[in-house]
Amino acid sequence: MTRRSNRSGADVPPFVPHTLTFLSPEDRNALEDALRKTSPISIRKNPRKFGGPEGTAIPWCDTGLYLSERPSFTLDPLLHAGAYYVQEASSMLLEQAWLRTGLNNENILALDLCAAPGGKSTHLASLLSDGSLLVCNEVMPGRQAALMENLWKQGRLNTMITGGRAQDLAAMEATFDLILVDAPCSGEGMFRKDPFARQQWNEGLVRSCARTQGGILSHAWKALKAGGYLMYSTCTWELAENEDQVSALIALGAEPMIIAVPEAWGVLASDHGSRCYPHRVQGEGFFIALLRKPGERTPSGSGMGPCDPPAPALSSWLKHPELLTTKELHGIHYASSRRWCVVIDRIERTIPVLASGLPVAEEKGRTIRPHAALALNEELDTAAFPSVDLELPRALAYLRGETALSLPAHSDPGHGTLLVRYQGLPIGWMYRAGDRWNNGWPKPWRIRMR
Repeated sequence: MTRRSNRSGADVPPFVPHTLTFLSPEDRNALEDALRKTSPISIRKNPRKFGGPEGTAIPWCDTGLYLSERPSFTLDPLLHAGAYYVQEASSMLLEQAWLRTGLNNENILALDLCAAPGGKSTHLASLLSDGSLLVCNEVMPGRQAALMENLWKQGRLNTMITGGRAQDLAAMEATFDLILVDAPCSGEGMFRKDPFARQQWNEGLVRSCARTQGGILSHAWKALKAGGYLMYSTCTWELAENEDQVSALIALGAEPMIIAVPEAWGVLASDHGSRCYPHRVQGEGFFIALLRKPGERTPSGSGMGPCDPPAPALSSWLKHPELLTTKELHGIHYASSRRWCVVIDRIERTIPVLASGLPVAEEKGRTIRPHAALALNEELDTAAFPSVDLELPRALAYLRGETALSLPAHSDPGHGTLLVRYQGLPIGWMYRAGDRWNNGWPKPWRIRMR
């Protein structure tokens, strides 16, 4: 395939022959044409919330939708409230790999090893049972803030966020029932959508990524328990980064699992994996494989641990305080399931923990006030706080961090905290300070668009 230009005029690096092994000459021409077209727009709805754009169903994801045009996502308060997540459609094929594991109704311990910015973490968290725990790990400090924001906006209780290296997680040998490795890759599948992916691509990058992926996978394999499942995905078409990595795990004893999907979907089956190409599916380039570790799997999190219940002041804010425990870290009080407190303690002794569950409250001087993440979480008992529902202009003013919102008189109660809603969906807090209300929307999340 020769060097070509996409619709913006930017050159796309030529594919080397082994990248196109699975495509016929006709397919290669169709791929070249597809890379000149505009990428589809897609979102994934949050099944625990409501609202957001409507569209056409993505066949491999129950909550995925294609949109006919791109709205101004930034100016939609429902996006910030976690009602939906803007995500590339092909990557939602993860749902089919999850269904193939048969773990749907089990309470499991799962790990997303390379989790930022959080698209697959939020997807996986939505699929796991309420009694499961998903450890969302991101070692790169510059990517951790986005992961926390996206997970907290999604509002699931069953997550914790860590910042460990893969080799440190390997010390937790035979621990996780499910591990997702969405590995750093050369990014060929994003050429149409991402100019940086085109600019940075070269064969040296492919070799470097393959080495990194091999190391990550070897550590992940150690942390996976017998009978557990490993999902491996990339957004590239390189054999060295996809099938070759899977073959190396098979050499260690991994059992490849076929992710069977209808032929009409356009997903291409390869050796031990599934491939998406933009001329065959409405989406970008993607690869995913599912492997099982031999042996019988023992249940995880099968009983309540010896941990303390939440403090009374916090219990009244939560729906199910009797099932939770809380701990304080750097002035923030986190809640998590008592089922997992022993495991969480072990994780905290092994790798850096960024959020040990749901941030419920934060200490401000001598006072404790509800954390921004609590307003967005399914565990919030909304009856514990007075609330105000803002129409669009005032909701956007709130998301910009403004304080002069002209709140209605009935929303000025004696309570020191006010829950802010948009179309009935909780967004955040306002805190009383004398005769005024302070905006509780976190500064890093504030929007600047007008």
